[in-house]
Amino acid sequence: MDSPSTPATTVLVVEDEPLINQAVGDRLRAEGHTVVSAYDGPGAVAAYEKHQPDLVVLDVMLPGFDGLEVCRRIQQQRPVPVLMLTARDDEADVLVGLGVGADDYLTKPFRMRELVARVAALLRRVERAEQLVREAAAQPGAVVTLGGLRLDVGARRTWLEGTEVHLTPTEFDLLRALASAPGHVLTRERLLADVWGWDAGAGATRTVDSHVKALRSKIGAERVRTVHGVGYSLEAL
Repeated sequence: MDSPSTPATTVLVVEDEPLINQAVGDRLRAEGHTVVSAYDGPGAVAAYEKHQPDLVVLDVMLPGFDGLEVCRRIQQQRPVPVLMLTARDDEADVLVGLGVGADDYLTKPFRMRELVARVAALLRRVERAEQLVREAAAQPGAVVTLGGLRLDVGARRTWLEGTEVHLTPTEFDLLRALASAPGHVLTRERLLADVWGWDAGAGATRTVDSHVKALRSKIGAERVRTVHGVGYSLEAL
């Protein structure tokens, strides 16, 4: 994965270990980002409200209250990309993190180069999502209907059997990508490129698998078909 950075972006780094916090902050500053640091849950929310960062690097285990609660609170204010850092690679923990609005996760210990690449990819994804919204706004009525599933691409809203479903920004982009070719299998590598904007590296496709599980929990497992060893397809029921 390459690691270009987007200039003039503010990143909030939330990590209670001072050495890790400083190391991450120093590296992101070297990549051209403005960095704000916080060391506990209440401090993270306060820093978010004050600085309105473009992205948050968020540790799960924090004093005060944990990173999951931080993610819940900040996403209620304004959707923002969140890269979650976790000491455990437990699937349940990952799904909870994605469910409260995290866009991606890294398991400790991690390589700094990998973190920088993930940050850059998340920022590119935001830019791409904004471009898609502008394009959809120029074409009123950009709505995808598949069985009982309905997507309003411009408004970024989803309904299932007439009831609106709350999706995180990444979940919506993943569903939109799958809905662009209903019934066709999209490889994990293609989904990584289309949704996250980066090439598959070691363990990268697990990000897709985790987000698919989170998406299934909201729209129904049977709607997203797994083709083992290849990828996923969205099915009309």
